[in-house]
Order: sequence, then C-alpha cells, then structure tokens
Amino acid sequence: MTQRVVPLSDYRNRSTVRVPDRHIEPRGILNDRLQRSLRDLRISVTDRCNFRCIYCMPRDVFDQDYAFAPQAALLSFEEITRLARLFAAHGVRKIRLTGGEPLLRKNIERLIAMLAAIQLPDGSPLDLTLTTNGSLLERKAAALKDAGLTRVTVSLDALDDAVFRRMNDADFSVAAVLAGLDEASRVGLGPIKVNMVVKRGLNDQEIVPMARHFRGSGHILRFIEYMDVGNSNGWRLDEVVPSSEVVARINALAPIVPIEHNYEGEVAQRWRYADGSGELGMISSVTQAFCGSCTRARLSTEGNLYTCLFATAATDFRAPLRSGASDALLSNLIAAVWSDRSDRYSEVRGAQTEGRAKVEMSYIGG
Repeated sequence: MTQRVVPLSDYRNRSTVRVPDRHIEPRGILNDRLQRSLRDLRISVTDRCNFRCIYCMPRDVFDQDYAFAPQAALLSFEEITRLARLFAAHGVRKIRLTGGEPLLRKNIERLIAMLAAIQLPDGSPLDLTLTTNGSLLERKAAALKDAGLTRVTVSLDALDDAVFRRMNDADFSVAAVLAGLDEASRVGLGPIKVNMVVKRGLNDQEIVPMARHFRGSGHILRFIEYMDVGNSNGWRLDEVVPSSEVVARINALAPIVPIEHNYEGEVAQRWRYADGSGELGMISSVTQAFCGSCTRARLSTEGNLYTCLFATAATDFRAPLRSGASDALLSNLIAAVWSDRSDRYSEVRGAQTEGRAKVEMSYIGG
C-alpha cells in the first residue's frame, strides 16, 4: 500500500469544534456509542523528538525542513491542567504525558506538579505517568518524582547497540537508556514498563535477549506489534511479528502463563513467568484488536482531541479555551465528543481502512 504523508497543517485544518446539540451533565462517567467509558487521557506535550525511530518519525520525512508546531500554538501548562480537571470530573483516572519526547518540553516538571495536585471526585489522586525514549531520564528522574509523577514507561527496541541505533536513527546508545532506567528505579518511579516495538527482519532477533535481560529485574517488559500508525512509516503486514509468536519464543526460554487484566481497558495481555521471576505484556492491536475495551482519548500538543490512535479528524479545544469558554461549555463539549465516539479501526483494518489518511503518532503520542 502506498503511504501518503499528511502535513501537520492538514491536522489543524481537519479539526473542527463540535457543538453539542443537547445538554449533558458536566460531571460523571461517560460512555460512547459502543458503551466504552472514558478512563484514560493521553496528553502530548510536544510533537518534537530527538530520536528518528523508523516506525514513528522516519528521518526522510521528519527532516530539518519539517514544520513542527510553533511554540505559540502549544497548549500552555495552565490550559492543559484546566482541561485535565474537566476530564477527571468525567471519569478519567489516568493521565499519561507523551510526545514526541515529553522530556524535551521545557519545565515539564512544573506541569507534572500542577497535574499531580488534581483530585478525583472520590478524593484520590490521578494516576500520573509518562512515556519517554529514556534519553533524558537519568538527569530528570529525581525531579520528575519530586514533582509528583507516579510511574514511567521507557521505549527500548533492542539490547544490541547496533540494532538499537538503527532503530532510533539518532546514534543513541542502549547503555544510556539503561542508565535512565536504573535512575528512575532508584528514585521510585515504578514499577517501570519497558516497551519494545517488534519489526520482523529488523529487531525480532532481540525478543529473547530482551526477555532474558529484564527477567527478574522488577521491570515489566512489553512487546508491541508494529502498527500502521500515521502515513509515513511504510507499514507492511508481513513485517508484523504476531504476539502469539513472541509468546512462543519466550516460552521456549522459560515457561510463561497468562494472568488477568489489572483494570478495565488495559491494552496489554499480561503474562508472568511460571517460576515467579517477572511479568510480561503483549500489545496486539494488529492481530488481536482490543478496540472493544478502549477507554482512551488523546489530546494533541495544540489542543486537538482525538478519540482513536488511528484517527483522521479531531475536535479543537484550543479555540474555545482561548476565546473565553466556560468550564461548563468545555465539559459539555468533552461529553458530546465522547458520547459520539464509535472508533474501532483495528477491528475493521483492511479494505475499509486502506488508503486512509491518519494522524502521525508523533503528533498525538502512542
């Protein structure tokens, strides 16, 4: 399938404010058309990254001439926090900060402190997490923890340094990521999840070495099927390594058994080593779609709300934020957007979705 690169300007132009046609209470649990509740909000704080991972931001597209969002277009920390409070009132329990690379956003610790101060309706705190490539984690882990971050997820696609450098295309070493993991663990940002995107013929030979390395470490290693996110990564189905194959390879190393989900909408299928030496996760959005239990919304760095990772359109929240909209109006807009949601891309992937122009993962986070 020929991939079409969609300019960032197209995402802005395609975003529209949906005006609710009825009053919806500005608090309480929301369900979409498929009766999926809103529980998780991913907030992209920057569309920039210092890596050029081939499955996300290939260098031939995201080059020195690529037009990233200008600073003035980004939501301020105050705007992000205001929206986060309204989402929490509607049932969101977990907020994950993403990018791009979120640790590139200047003074990110201040935003974390602002979000950590939000209380849920029952008085409990938000589950506040962050996904990072690990490049800045060693120097920032303590400040992130002190600001109120709960946990961290680190992307690491290989242990072999040559393979990892080919994957990140930024000449960044495995050792530096592992040092960041160690520091995050030392300051208490755990349990840490380690995400490995698996692409056949490129890094699938690293599945067993990664499993062997993290077994017994206390970290949760998760294998992610290479996905057709965005329009620039040249995705092909024959480069997907099904999670069932990953399970078989690891089971040959050491027996593993499936375990129950932790919470509603958890995307990873959980496994543990039979001898109790650790936990694994399989994220199988290509071969075992989990759309039916998806509870996630995604807020872009410019304030566009997407209801699916594979979305083609969004709702602009920045415009009403900056034109004096009340909390009631914004809250009603959240409710109207989620109530109208019917996304299930992974379940209908194929003829119905071929050629569809999708938002890039670096714009709304993975």
